[in-house]
Amino acid sequence: MDKATLAKKASLLHLNSVALAEGMRSGSFRSLYKGRGIEFSGVREYLDGDDIRAIDWNVTARMGKPFVKQYEEERDLNVMLIVDVSRSMRSGSGRQSRLDMALECASLVTLASFHNSSPVGAVIFDGEIQFNCPPAPGHDQVMLLLSEFSTIGKHSKNGSALDNALLGARKLLKKRTLVMIFSDFRTSEWGESFGNLCQKHDVIAVRITDALDEILPSVGAVPFTDPESGFRLVLPTSSPKFRRAWREEHDTQMDLWRHECIRQGGIPLVLNTKTDPLKELTRFFEARER
Repeated sequence: MDKATLAKKASLLHLNSVALAEGMRSGSFRSLYKGRGIEFSGVREYLDGDDIRAIDWNVTARMGKPFVKQYEEERDLNVMLIVDVSRSMRSGSGRQSRLDMALECASLVTLASFHNSSPVGAVIFDGEIQFNCPPAPGHDQVMLLLSEFSTIGKHSKNGSALDNALLGARKLLKKRTLVMIFSDFRTSEWGESFGNLCQKHDVIAVRITDALDEILPSVGAVPFTDPESGFRLVLPTSSPKFRRAWREEHDTQMDLWRHECIRQGGIPLVLNTKTDPLKELTRFFEARER
């Protein structure tokens, strides 16, 4: 991608993220902006009618007159992104791979968080944890994450460390957070860690899919390769029976995944590589509001 194209894409991401920020702010997750706790902000002189339990006796003793403690509600919406950059994410039947989709979504949410003055952090993984940082506010944090999204995943390691990524994110989060996971979820043994994360946070599991996951074109015997293991197998795509079994297996796996997400307390969301990530994410938050 040349510099002009990159600059244009960055500009579009910035503009699009403004619309997404409004959706995040007005959606049902707005409850995370308040009521999660209070933070000490200072003291002021006691006024008639103030609760005597709020008196700061140390300051009162020093000043010779009563002072009360003041508190402010915590209103930051913390956001944590968990992004899968494993080899299976590089697949896709169109111009955009699953990885492209996941990174664009993560970039949009990062910029939207900045527009909302929300602290944002990330965990990026393939077969290992490649990057992690807790949510933090500000321009420097946003630029750090966008830089990671634009450079990581070029040489992914085998496997998927989704379970470890969920465990790591839980350790990084100190207060209630909106967690978004962008992955194809083509791995196992993530349910327990996912459930533990859902106990204290609002977790959205975004599964990135592709058209070929569901429907195979009839083009004869086609060699397929597992991107993780390199295992190759020739499949009979012209067989109606095989194509039907392919679709039924896909439907079964999707139903099981949705059930597991909901059972553990998370929110499942499916994004296809051929859809517009901005429209889909904005529609999702608007639907949550309704």
